[in-house]
Amino acid sequence: MAHSAMAGSGWGTTEGDDPLQTAVWRLRSRGCWADAAALLEPVTADTALQRTALLVERCLYTEQGWAEAEDALRTAEALAHTDDERGAAACERGQLAYAATVHGVRDRADEARAALGRAAALIAPGADGRALLDFRRGLLAENLTRSPQAARAAYRRAHAGATAHADPLLQSFTWRHLAGLALREGELAEARHGFAESLRIREELGYLVGTAPALASLADAESEPEASRLREEARRLFRLLGGVPTWLARQLAPPAAGAATA
Repeated sequence: MAHSAMAGSGWGTTEGDDPLQTAVWRLRSRGCWADAAALLEPVTADTALQRTALLVERCLYTEQGWAEAEDALRTAEALAHTDDERGAAACERGQLAYAATVHGVRDRADEARAALGRAAALIAPGADGRALLDFRRGLLAENLTRSPQAARAAYRRAHAGATAHADPLLQSFTWRHLAGLALREGELAEARHGFAESLRIREELGYLVGTAPALASLADAESEPEASRLREEARRLFRLLGGVPTWLARQLAPPAAGAATA
């Protein structure tokens, strides 16, 4: 199972002079999505979309808050007027439907595909939101359609877009998922490199809630005793964050047999 968080916008991931965005990032990076969302007043399309993305990410990591995310999404859809805004809202709808499907809440795979297809028609190639859209289409290909070749192509497009738009957080996700595909094909060196890059970026950004999953995945590509050391560090962070992301418990439970990634 593979999960995406709210990557692609770069919200709060760089040092800036906006205290609101700094506060939102600090809360989000520690898994306090509801608190971060509460700082944002959904009076414009931009803030409504950002609030929605936070609450969708909470669903992915905690398997809770579905109704709040749906309400926020409807508000964002109502406030969206430009093609980019409508495309971004459709992208979030696709991600929420994907999350509900992979978590077994309800099968919304058709809705996810339709929403991401609509987003693709609205978001121009090369636009800021296109890389995130490509990444999420890769998730559908990998985990719903079971098409690793299509997933790899989508992740590579997303990685190129994230690089072009200087979005390191999204790069951490593209590195991670490309590495996961490489690992399943037995390409250990390639997998190890990708997982290590993902972990490095998340540590540099202070994306604490995504660091434990990155440690656990790198452990899967390492040999002993390094693998055990990485898993123990992942367990420590997992406990520190109160068992978030919830699905990581399966991967860290000895013997580690899970396959969830973020």
